[in-house]
Parts: sequence; structure tokens; C-alpha cells
Amino acid sequence: MANKLAKAAQKKAFSLALDYVIKNREKNSYLKVIDLAEKFLGDTWSPNAFVKFRQAFSEGGKYKVYFDKMMDNVDPQVVKGLFLSLGFEAGYYGFHEKKEYEEKLGVKLPWVILFDPTSACNLHCIGCWASEYSRALNMSFEDMDSLVSQGKAMGIRGYIMTGGEPLVRKKDVIKLARKHHDCGFVIFTNGTLVDQPFCDDLREVKNVVLSMSVEGMAEATDARRGEGVFQKVMDAMDLLHKNKLPYGTSICYTSQNYKAVTSDEFLDFLIDKGVLFSWYFHFMPVGNDTGTDLVLTPEQREYMYHRIREVRGWEGGKNIFLLDFQNDGEFVHGCIAGGKQYCHINPNGDVEPCVFIHYSNANIHDKSLAECLQQPLFRAYQAGQPFNENYLQPCPMLENPEKLREIVKATGAKSTDMTDPEDVEHLCAKCDNYAKEWAPYADRLWASTHPDYKPKTEQESA
Repeated sequence: MANKLAKAAQKKAFSLALDYVIKNREKNSYLKVIDLAEKFLGDTWSPNAFVKFRQAFSEGGKYKVYFDKMMDNVDPQVVKGLFLSLGFEAGYYGFHEKKEYEEKLGVKLPWVILFDPTSACNLHCIGCWASEYSRALNMSFEDMDSLVSQGKAMGIRGYIMTGGEPLVRKKDVIKLARKHHDCGFVIFTNGTLVDQPFCDDLREVKNVVLSMSVEGMAEATDARRGEGVFQKVMDAMDLLHKNKLPYGTSICYTSQNYKAVTSDEFLDFLIDKGVLFSWYFHFMPVGNDTGTDLVLTPEQREYMYHRIREVRGWEGGKNIFLLDFQNDGEFVHGCIAGGKQYCHINPNGDVEPCVFIHYSNANIHDKSLAECLQQPLFRAYQAGQPFNENYLQPCPMLENPEKLREIVKATGAKSTDMTDPEDVEHLCAKCDNYAKEWAPYADRLWASTHPDYKPKTEQESA
């Protein structure tokens, strides 16, 4: 009871602070929220982070301009709903609550669970890892409800949906979000199924945000996703904007498109379309039929490392927030998969360490979620993390393939691809050369910001 009362009081404080921001923007009320965040998050973020926040949100600061624009274009009550669900419930309260369960279970628990409501999709995109699965798999609403209910009981209140195309199941998605109003949901979608009734639902639930996939401008997007898809995504953005709803994009960068999808022209285009954020994902050579032609060279990846940081810097850059799933490992202490901070559940119910690592020892139809999160594969992942003390080499597949080989073989994890299982040796062999070539670049970049760091070769020589 005491915990419930404390949570209610804390949530009320966050709610009042958000109301104050909405009503008093001209007084730079963001600083009040930063003060509150420091009070509650001071034990998880460094003091310097709050110094940076205050600078960026000072009058004329980059992120004050960013949030002012967001508040001008998004329904303030939707903004409030998302901050309470994804910020307070998932980011603060749930994060701390799950620590208690970690001690009980003896494993780390994910802060966010990525799951696939369906493998069905209205598109068939070239190189999509989801196409490796059978296209006739679905989680029932009861499956999804049970998953979220079990997760909430352990403090897990952040959920991301992908597929397949999650909006094939949009009625169930909204039903789930409405029932679990104390959770935040992010949906990776191709955007082509967004319509006015769905926008009405999003405005009602206020705890769902969309991230729409693009490959660049029209020619590049349609080449991978199909003729006319780019325009449908643009129409979806226009409709979301009209309804004062927030949205972002999801971009897979490859050896062919990496400069185009980070160019001034493209980013300015996204900003003009109302895009607030974008997730960038390094191309992964997953699947028996997937080659390495689209994998970046070390020089290309280093370009991405610098470019993303340039765009989202505390000063300068552009008014869009970018996340780079691979190169941002230094901010989350390397690999976050295997339940350390996140995991993936495919539409068949297999609980996998990562959306790109299709191996598992457990399925939600056979075991409880807590049991699945304690599976041998996840324990081995966590025992091995970080897989490299250089967090610019975070992945046990892409940058440390010998580690994934060892873990999968030692735990007896099986391929979860039901149509064309890929042996771990076959997968990792495609990454061996990449890992070797990227290592000196990663070492140089890491050493430039961590003067005491010595590459393994130097440590062994010493």
C-alpha cells in the first residue's frame, strides 16, 4: 500500500509539472521539469547530464526550440500522456520497480520488450528480416494481454511493436493500449495503414507513438518497399500532423544509402514533414539468403558515427532527435539485448535476445514470461556483457561473432526461423571479416574520448 501511495504522489507531481509546462511555456517552464527530473532521476543520470539539459533548454537553446515546435504542432494532452506513460511509468517507476524483481530472479530484466503481434504484412520489402519468418503467424489478443500483464507485474512498462506490419492488427493494438494505459507503446510501421479512425484512437489513448519506415526519398523507398509506398507514408504523416499527433521515422542504413538518409536535404525534408525523431539501424546480414553487399565499410560506419552526433548535438545540428542503434552503444554500456535492457518476442512466441538474433531456449506459450527471461541463452548473454570493453563494438554477432557462436552452442539455443533455419556458424561467418576490419576504427574512435583505453592487442603486448 505504501508503494502505491508513493507512486500516486510521484505521478501527481509529474502530472502537475507537465500541466505547468503546457500553461507557462513563455516562462521557460521546461526548467521546472528538469528540476523535478533531477530530484527523481539523480541516482541514475550523471550530474553533468542535468547541466547539459539546462543549457540546451535555456532561452534560445537548441532543445527549447525543438520542444517549443513540438508543443506547437502536437496536442499538449497527447504530449502529456506520452510523457506519463513512456517517461514516468516506463522510464522512471517501472525502471526502479524491476530492480526488485531482478534480485529475486537472479537475472537482469528488460526495460522494454519488443514484440511482433503478427508476421503478416501488406508489403514485401527487400531485405526485411521479418520476411524470414512464416507469414501466417499471429499473437492472439490474449497472448499480447498476458505478455504485458506479466511484464507489468515485474515493472516492465515499455513495449515496442514491430512485425510483419503491426497495424494489420491495429484494432487489437489500440485495445491493448487502452487496457494498459499505464504502459507506453512505440510502433514500428510502414505507415500505409494509417487512417482517420486510427488517428482518432491514438488521440484517445495517448500512450502510443508511431515510427514509420523510409529508405530515403521516393525512388529509394519505392525501390525497396514497392511503387507508391513513399507517397502513402507522406500521406500518413500529413494525416498525423493534421490530427496533432507526434511521429518519427525508422531507417535502415546500408552501404548504398547511408549518406542519402543523413544528408541535409533529407533531414530538412523530414523536419518540414513534422518528424520529431528517427531511429537509425545498421544493416544486419541476417538470414540464409542475405549477403553482405549492403553491410557498411569501416569508413562508411565512421561517417555515420560522426554524422549522427553532429546532427543531434547539444548545439548546432538540426531540430530532430536521432538515435543510432549500433553506434550509440557507448551511452548504454554496450549490448542491451538478452534481457539486460531489452529483448524480442517473435509472433510464434519465441523469446529472443534481440530482434536481429533469431535463437532461443524459451517460448511464451510453454513458460511464463519470468521463466523465459531466465532462459540459459539470456543468462549466458548477461554473463558475457559487455561483449567488448569498447562500446563501439557492442554486438556479439556483428563485432564479436566468436561470442555469439560460443553462447548459442553452449546453451543449446535453437534457430527460431521456422522456414529456413540459419546455423549460427553460417550467420557469424558473414561477420568475421567485418569485425576484424572495424576493430581498429572503433579503437581509434573510442581512444579519442577515453584516453586510458588500450585496445586488446596493446593490452596483450603489455
